[in-house]
Amino acid sequence: MDVMSSPVEFLELLAREAAAVEFEGPLVAARAAGLPPDRLAELERARLVALRVRALLERRRRRESELSGLYDTAGDLAGLRDLDDVLRAIVHRARHLLGADVAYMTLNDEARGDTYMRVTDGSVSAAFQRLRLGLGDGLGGLVAQTGAPYVTADYAQDGRFRHTGEIDAGVGEEGLVAILGVPLRLGSSVIGVLYAANRSARPFAREEVSLLVSLAAHAAVAIDTARLLAETRAALAELSTANTTIRAHSSSVERAAAAHDRMTGLVLRGGGMPDVAAAVTDVLGGALLALDAEGRPLARVGELDEPDRADLAEAVAASRTEGRSVRRGDLWYAAVVAGTEDLGALVLRPDGALVDADQRILERAALVTALLLLFRRTVAEAEARVRGELLDDLIARPSRDTDALRGRARRLGVDLDAPHVLVAVGDDAFAATGSARLRVLSWATTYASARGGLAAARDGRVVLMLPGRDAGGSARAVARDLSRVAGRPVSAGAGGPTVGPAALAAAFTEADRCLAALGALGRVGEGAGTAELGFVGLLLGSVGDQGERDVARFLTATVGPVVDYDARRGTALVHTLEAYFGAGGSLTRAAERLHVHVNTVTQRLERVGQLLGADWQRPERALEVQLALRLHRLRTPD
Repeated sequence: MDVMSSPVEFLELLAREAAAVEFEGPLVAARAAGLPPDRLAELERARLVALRVRALLERRRRRESELSGLYDTAGDLAGLRDLDDVLRAIVHRARHLLGADVAYMTLNDEARGDTYMRVTDGSVSAAFQRLRLGLGDGLGGLVAQTGAPYVTADYAQDGRFRHTGEIDAGVGEEGLVAILGVPLRLGSSVIGVLYAANRSARPFAREEVSLLVSLAAHAAVAIDTARLLAETRAALAELSTANTTIRAHSSSVERAAAAHDRMTGLVLRGGGMPDVAAAVTDVLGGALLALDAEGRPLARVGELDEPDRADLAEAVAASRTEGRSVRRGDLWYAAVVAGTEDLGALVLRPDGALVDADQRILERAALVTALLLLFRRTVAEAEARVRGELLDDLIARPSRDTDALRGRARRLGVDLDAPHVLVAVGDDAFAATGSARLRVLSWATTYASARGGLAAARDGRVVLMLPGRDAGGSARAVARDLSRVAGRPVSAGAGGPTVGPAALAAAFTEADRCLAALGALGRVGEGAGTAELGFVGLLLGSVGDQGERDVARFLTATVGPVVDYDARRGTALVHTLEAYFGAGGSLTRAAERLHVHVNTVTQRLERVGQLLGADWQRPERALEVQLALRLHRLRTPD
């Protein structure tokens, strides 16, 4: 018997895993060799047995591959890190194990009541990858609705499904014909659908449906595991946040307690605003600025510019209305109030965010600031009364028990045996209200105290006793600084210097007379001492309410024509007259002082004679002219 025509050849075909069509070869060769029918029948039986064996081996290989795929999927689930990676692996294995052209997965959207495409493998259509299926629409919508597997060999021609234009267009663009869909189940709930599809008509075997159901079960487990992991991570994050919050709250409470103890200690031992500011920034960090009611700095810690006045006013008003600190940008504001009175504000720029307990620290600091300011005001008012009473006694009763006066002065840090000047401030500083007088007196008290002097209200004036010998300089400094505070020009006259209690009354009289002389000369808003006014000050010190008008009339009648001529022509006749009288009537020395020729002086004096009359050089007229020139120079010192 020819070996090529024996059943052994089918074993060789099985051994090399030949294709099914190759099993026809031995039978065809036997027929060509003319073997008898019984031999042909034997070969046919051997071929059929070999094909059955081949099919059994193929099924086992496929089952082995499926089991391997399921095992790999289970391994992916065991090491689950990223849900999308696991789902993509499951869909890819479904496509590979079923030999499908495309595999994909949709998940149900409970909020919208439909199902959407989650993962695809082998898809080429963007429209297909964006499809959303309503429950009951298409094969996938029916699977999602019923929870049962569905398979179709030709989707477009299958009338079991509710076709929609959008779904049919997407399936058509992808070119799918045969589709198998199985549900993704979690308990009794369907959360999505797993598909395998081909671009040609073909049935799906029962084994393929079972395999896809198994893969879908793994996918559902992966999704549920990912959900549980996400919930666990969220719970851990919430616990971590809560723990952080508890620690932060505990820390803030401890800071608040420490700040409370520290600021209480400040109040008890008489600390100041710099101590409060340092305490706040030590606890909260950042920079702090303490302001008074006028917006002037009281204390500063760290680099923090003064805020805009309008922004400050709005923030302080809001803090006062709300009864707590307020935030504007990166700054926190706390109003400093006592009852209905605004005393100032604290402005904090912290290094980090402030919790409620931190805000309470800032608000407590504002309360402590109010207490310190009120205490400082009370002390200042008491000291001002003592200082004012001493100065009043020095002026009114300078010779009464001088030793007692010296003792009172020493306790206030004032040495009455050192040189002092007295400065009298005019009524123009008081405006029209009593509060303005109090404000000026408060300023004068602070000003004098800071320089080791005294201040008091007396005879409608505010009087300052200041150490030093420069009466005129002290008067000008007081007039300049007080004009800024009062918001209007303020005049100040000074007397002295003087030494000892007995001479202070006379110095006050000089200062008062000097102030009256400045008013008569029209020099409002200026300061001067009696020595600067000379005999004119003595003459004008008691001219009364009509003094200024009398001076003006005297000047007009005496040198008015010369002054007017200079004003109109831009000449220097007044200056020439002053130089002439200052040179004792010598034309030569007057010319030298003026740096002009003697003839020029002569011509100018001739013009003066034409303006004042030929007798202007007679002794009595010359004295009036010199006095008028002096008054004119005092009225217009520039």
